[in-house]
Amino acid sequence: MEQLRGTGVALITPFKEDLSVDVDALRRVTEHCIDGGVDYLVILGTTAESVTLTADEKTLVIDIIQTTNAGRLPLVLGVGGNNTTVVVNELQSRDLSAFDAILSVSPYYNRPTQEGIYQHFKAIALASSKPIILYNVPGRTGSNVLPETVLRLAKEFDNIVAVKEASGSMAQIMKIIKHKPNDFMVLSGDDLTALPTVLAGGSGVISVLGQGLPSEFAKMIRLGLERRVDEAYEIHYSIQDGMELIFEEGNPAGIKAIFEILALSTAKVRLPLVEATATLKQKITAFVKPFLKVYA
Repeated sequence: MEQLRGTGVALITPFKEDLSVDVDALRRVTEHCIDGGVDYLVILGTTAESVTLTADEKTLVIDIIQTTNAGRLPLVLGVGGNNTTVVVNELQSRDLSAFDAILSVSPYYNRPTQEGIYQHFKAIALASSKPIILYNVPGRTGSNVLPETVLRLAKEFDNIVAVKEASGSMAQIMKIIKHKPNDFMVLSGDDLTALPTVLAGGSGVISVLGQGLPSEFAKMIRLGLERRVDEAYEIHYSIQDGMELIFEEGNPAGIKAIFEILALSTAKVRLPLVEATATLKQKITAFVKPFLKVYA
């Protein structure tokens, strides 16, 4: 799964002022990421506000990104949830032929035991015709997929090929890297730990900020994979404020504020999320200003 090495980006779903899907903005955002040099695109992840999209809107988003991408970059599709049967049914009924892998978040709200998490992903592995990226994000799901569970899944199912690790714990990330099968990939799911994860032996990142500043983020990860540490950290520290700012009022309000500044889409989000405040937008504008010439 070399397609997953480097910088993937979890694309937003742009909305018009009336909160309908803005297909023109979605095309602009997709082109922005491709032109910026990212390595693959993640469609309908949690950053896409997928839980607030209807089935028809999800199909629309997939179609627009596929058409815009036109085979240029690998595609990963988010297929996850806290109802195992529903996830399995979607995997069995949706046409996955255009995708290189699926990204599936650990069940949220239910807070299953580690055995429950294992059984959930076992069912998904048995149902999926595509390679699977596990997604661990305890801050959103309410439960942590422990390294032992990740490693158990990685060793028992050939089509579980990677984990997107957003626990924020480098100790946890390094434990997985130390004990994983040789061909299993560890991807950072947290922009702040992206470079440290790569330098510890990970394979890359699925980023949020990377879709706003694709040139900088993709270059940073490439340098990290090449072990050019000082150059990579120079970029990391130049964009670190942005990594923190975009999550200050929740995701994807912050990254959508960046796209508004770049004139690629509105900053609109759907309830129960709310748009970034004027105060946060001012701080994000000050952060983005030095990069505007790159994306003019």
